[in-house]
Amino acid sequence: MNLYAETSAVVAWLLDEERGDQARSHLAAADAIHASDLTVIECDRAFRRAAATGRLTARESSRLEAIIDTASAHWTLYGMDAEIVHRSRRSFPREPIRALDAIHLATALAVRNLFPDIHVLSFDDRIRANAAALGFGVAPTSSRQS
Repeated sequence: MNLYAETSAVVAWLLDEERGDQARSHLAAADAIHASDLTVIECDRAFRRAAATGRLTARESSRLEAIIDTASAHWTLYGMDAEIVHRSRRSFPREPIRALDAIHLATALAVRNLFPDIHVLSFDDRIRANAAALGFGVAPTSSRQS
């Protein structure tokens, strides 16, 4: 299965959050992982925020940055081209959504043009609701909280 990895799931995996094991399982089972460059940026920002607030040490933050660098080197990453910017600016089925969520959804739509079987891996309820309304398979199959 082709999987679009949205930041909430990747961060849950890397920060070993409650549902991180689910994210890790889905990522490990995927035939191919696709993500926005935004995912890598958001992950790094989450690690730096966690270090700044004392949740992680600077060393732990650096270790997680190395892990996301290694993992994402095996993913197909997508930048914000004109198509993604244009689609991000339009409405989505379940408004309101934030700008970064719109970028993730627009990127997933662009990926679906190349890989029609793409599923969206996310723990964010807004992303999940919109992905489902746009006809994506959503993983995991149920979500408790974004």
